[in-house]
Amino acid sequence: MKTANAQHWLVARPIAHRGLHDAAKGVIENTLAAAQAAIAAGFAIECDARISADGEAFVFHDDALDRLTDASGPFASKIAAELRKTRIRADGAPPPTLAEFLAHIAGRTPVICELKSRFDFDWRIGDCAAALAATYGGPLAFKSFDPRLVAYLRLRWPSLGPPGRPCPIGIVAEGAYDDPYWDFLSCDEKRDLADWEALMRCEPDFLSFNVDHLPHATPFFMKELHGLPVMAWTVRTPAQREAARKWADQIVFEGDPEG
Repeated sequence: MKTANAQHWLVARPIAHRGLHDAAKGVIENTLAAAQAAIAAGFAIECDARISADGEAFVFHDDALDRLTDASGPFASKIAAELRKTRIRADGAPPPTLAEFLAHIAGRTPVICELKSRFDFDWRIGDCAAALAATYGGPLAFKSFDPRLVAYLRLRWPSLGPPGRPCPIGIVAEGAYDDPYWDFLSCDEKRDLADWEALMRCEPDFLSFNVDHLPHATPFFMKELHGLPVMAWTVRTPAQREAARKWADQIVFEGDPEG
C-alpha cells in the first residue's frame, strides 16, 4: 500500500462544517459568505460538491433544492443554467460553482471538499474536482463516502493537484449504516462501508468519521496502524468535543468550537 499523503494542514486547525454559517444572521451553509466568515475567524473550511445534470460541479449539500433555495426538485435533475437562476434563501445568490468557491477562497485557508456520490458509478464529480485541483494554488483535499469514487480518483488521477502540491483524498465513514438515508445501499455495500480493511483498499490519505460513533475500530486502526489523520464530524456539543479530543486529530464543527 502507498504511504498516505497526510499533509500537516489537514488537521492543523478546526474545520468549519459547510463554512462558518449562522442562519440566524443570514449566513447560509456552503455559500461564499460562510466561506468568508471561516477565513476571517481563522478556520479551515469543509464544503460539499455535487454535479449538475450537464456535468458542472456546484457547492451544495442536499440531494434536493427545497430546503435551502427558492426552487424544488432533485439537484441532479437541473442543468447548470437552471441552477444559476435559483436563489439561496436569506443569501440571495445562486449556489456557487466549485470553481467560484475556490476562486473566492484563493488559498487563504485549507479546503476539505466532500464529493457527493449516488454510488451509481458516475465519476463526473471526480473529473471536475481533478480539473480544478490541477490549477488551484492553495491547500485542497477531497473526500467521499463512496470508496469506489476515491479509488477512481486514485486510478484516473494519480497526480491529483498541481505539480509539487498533491491533493489528499480521504474517506468519510460511520460506524454503522442503519439510518434510513442509507436504504438505497445493499447489505453488502453497507458491510463494506463499515469495514476498515475494505475502506483501506482504496488507499485513503485521511479519515473523516462520525463523532457520535466514537470510539470505534475503524478510526483506531486507520490511525494507529496506517498513520492516517482522523477528523471527527459534526461536532456541536461539549460531549462530542470530548470524544473527538480523545479519538480524533481534529474536529469538523458547527457553532463555537471551544464553547
